[in-house]
Amino acid sequence: MKTLRILRAIAAAGILAGCSSAPKPAPETKTDKAPAAAPVYFKVDPATAGVLTGKISFTGKKPARKKIDVSEDPQCAKMHQTGLFDEAVVVNPNGTLANVFVYIKQGLEGKTFEPPADPVTIDQSGCWFKPRVLGIQTGQLLNVTNSDPVTHNIHPLAQVNRVWNQSQDPGSEPLKRRFKEREVMIRVKCNIHSWMRAWIGAVEHPYFAVTGADGSFEIKNIPPGDYTIEAWQEQYGTQEQKITVKPSAKQDLAFTFKGE
Repeated sequence: MKTLRILRAIAAAGILAGCSSAPKPAPETKTDKAPAAAPVYFKVDPATAGVLTGKISFTGKKPARKKIDVSEDPQCAKMHQTGLFDEAVVVNPNGTLANVFVYIKQGLEGKTFEPPADPVTIDQSGCWFKPRVLGIQTGQLLNVTNSDPVTHNIHPLAQVNRVWNQSQDPGSEPLKRRFKEREVMIRVKCNIHSWMRAWIGAVEHPYFAVTGADGSFEIKNIPPGDYTIEAWQEQYGTQEQKITVKPSAKQDLAFTFKGE
């Protein structure tokens, strides 16, 4: 009997201990993610920055200008009674090429550049994209405007960045878009007017230029270093050259594209 009483006392003590013990709290879970670190932008030393200048020449037979049929839209035809001509190849009077995109392709790895605050604009004017070729830095704002009395459509056929396709009525507010990744080049079309074409070069730094009526280009504020420069032309493709930009120096560069 004594043994039985001892066993009963031990069992009762165990029950009381179990009832009085509090459950262990669940481990804390953190739902808030740590804020992303702000990017550290590379700052060029103006005392040592260099300048790259150059010219894009053209040799060979100058291609005949191709007249575009815009008669499918009477309003567009009214704007171009003397004709509208394709701009895939624009040879300037001095034997150079316009609409060539020139940029630093290699040599800036490891550097992050702050996007410019000022936007880049592409306008739909005269049933035509203006400019034909433009450059933009990744993260920089692109404004798309419509200066015409007709509805247009802008459709960048991106392969790396997100594809978007947007119609724009006359007088509407500018469309605002950005490109996140480098992509050279992005073809742009209008789904309403099939002859409208443009090209956008998106790079992750500010070192690019598009040649104009004299075929020349200038890229400023380049940190000293070794670089690969690429020149892109809509019909003739790309060319590359390696250069060294010395501190506070002006480097000249020339490309030549040959017609058929």
